[in-house]
Amino acid sequence: MRFRYTILYVPDVPATLDFYERAFGCETEFLHESGAYGQLRTGDTRLAFSSTELMTQLGKRPGRPDPAAPVFEIAFETDDVPGAIARARAAGARIVQEPREEPWGQTTAYAIDPNGYLVEICSPVAGED
Repeated sequence: MRFRYTILYVPDVPATLDFYERAFGCETEFLHESGAYGQLRTGDTRLAFSSTELMTQLGKRPGRPDPAAPVFEIAFETDDVPGAIARARAAGARIVQEPREEPWGQTTAYAIDPNGYLVEICSPVAGED
């Protein structure tokens, strides 16, 4: 078995895909003609979005993300954390942590997407492949 998708529930899938393209440089891989599902090309594991309306129709009751009390984060790795966070800011992300050097040798910064999801921008961890 392999980990293939992370799917986030959002009110507006096309707008979310557009934001992630502008803010984080991701490329839309697929958007269903209904606009209710789409995914980004992000490597072996795809970041996907499904509309909250569709999930409700399927009998689920999606909650709303709470950036003040997140239960997970999305993380994008880059060699240029300051440049990446500037791009996210220009695209409309709310920055909640400017780039900083962590004790374990990694640079991290945090933004919140328009849906309320916490997004980490980080440098590679030293010694990690």
